[in-house]
Amino acid sequence: MPKFTGTIRHNDLEGGFYELHTDDGDVYRLEGAGKVTAGSRVVVKGKVEGGGFGIHMSGPSITVERIDPA
Repeated sequence: MPKFTGTIRHNDLEGGFYELHTDDGDVYRLEGAGKVTAGSRVVVKGKVEGGGFGIHMSGPSITVERIDPA
């Protein structure tokens, strides 16, 4: 299962959702992340979902298996 390290940010678009801004410069929506805090540095373990954009139109999403502090 891939791991992604970065910072969680809140996006206010379409009612709001959380994104992971990775250290590599990529941005992913977090699906199934549970309770997270914007500004937290984390390591996310999960699967990148393909197939285009969801209603948030912010790019690919990660279906989260686990989030740990970085």
